[in-house]
Amino acid sequence: MDIKQIFENNRKWIIKQLQTDEHYFKKLSKGQSPEFLYIGCSDSRVSAEELMGLEPGEVFVHRNIANMVPNTDLNSMSVINYAVVQLKVNHIVVCGHYGCGGVLAAMQQSDLGILNPWLRNIRDVYRIHQKTLDAIINEEEKYKKLVELNVQEQCINVIKTAEVQKAFKERGLRVYGWIFDIHSGKLIDLNINFTEILKDITKIYKISN
Repeated sequence: MDIKQIFENNRKWIIKQLQTDEHYFKKLSKGQSPEFLYIGCSDSRVSAEELMGLEPGEVFVHRNIANMVPNTDLNSMSVINYAVVQLKVNHIVVCGHYGCGGVLAAMQQSDLGILNPWLRNIRDVYRIHQKTLDAIINEEEKYKKLVELNVQEQCINVIKTAEVQKAFKERGLRVYGWIFDIHSGKLIDLNINFTEILKDITKIYKISN
């Protein structure tokens, strides 16, 4: 694609938005107060607002390879802090997707250079759930299961943070684990039991009084 086409697309988009609402950009410039923090994969096929059916200003988005939330990643931790403490979001979604290249790469025993430390986090998920995963014979099903378990573990990482624990007590913030089925377009709720997870990890990871 010619880069000039992007600017032409932008011009057409502005016209379309103003035809729908002549005050669209005036409203947009007033600030944001999203209800959701969406933590998803950087995959170019997965667009947060579109798959959720939300408009700009309704969801705060953080994306990286394989929708990870490692506690050592200042980027992820800063996003959670800002979204929870400053924007006062009430819902945090960790959304993985079938066909995730990051998860697939982590399943392969190969040296991927600079990606190795990042993918190690996914391999840790495999190690934690090795018995479950090794019992799955079909490789495609094992792959899908690791995608789901990775979302589950990243939800746990979100719940471990002080900001989330405090916001749960103060205003009932919730954490959800979803899968985007790239083959059908459907969102799948993994029904992560937020309160049960919080209860289970409290003895070790309780930070907020």
